[in-house]
Amino acid sequence: MSDPPPEACAADHCITCNDDGVPMTVLRLDAGAGLAECTDAEGGRSAVETALVDPVWEGDRILVHAGVAIASLPAEVGP
Repeated sequence: MSDPPPEACAADHCITCNDDGVPMTVLRLDAGAGLAECTDAEGGRSAVETALVDPVWEGDRILVHAGVAIASLPAEVGP
């Protein structure tokens, strides 16, 4: 009997490389370079490649995997 096929990547975890997607917020854009400066929930910042989810605007929320934005996320609902 063989193992069942692996599930596809979940919304925030990739079983292929065992890495998590990180929800981030776009702070600044460098459209010419296709990069955005983003921050995570803990305040960590990083440069993120945005070509897969263009167009991206300051304030947008994106899911980042290995330095690449892989999905747009819905806006957070505030109080």
